[in-house]
Amino acid sequence: MKVDNLFQSIPKDFKNEFFESIINNENFKLERIISKGHSTPKGEWYDQDMNEWVILLKGAAELKIEGQEKNTRLNAGDNLLLPAHLKHRVEWTAPDTETFWLALHFK
Repeated sequence: MKVDNLFQSIPKDFKNEFFESIINNENFKLERIISKGHSTPKGEWYDQDMNEWVILLKGAAELKIEGQEKNTRLNAGDNLLLPAHLKHRVEWTAPDTETFWLALHFK
C-alpha cells in the first residue's frame, strides 16, 4: 500500500489552479485542489449536479455564494457543504502561499 501526502507533489507552474482526482467512482469524487492567487473567471459560476463538501487544509479563500451579500471566508480547517446547483465561485485565494482544498462531490 502506498502512502501519499497531500502537501507534496505540488506543481511548479501555478498559471492555472491545480485539480487532482484522488478517488472517482459512480457515487462520489474526491479531489485535491491547489490554488495560489486564483479565482473563478469573472462572470463564471460553478453550478454542479452533485453536492460538494469542501475543507480548506492550508491557506485562505473567499467564496461568493449566489444570494448572499457577503463573501464566505475560509481559513485552514474550515469546511462547507455546497448543495447541488447552488451557484458559487471562488472570489479570492491567498496570493503568497498555496491554498490546499479537499473537495468531496457526492449524490
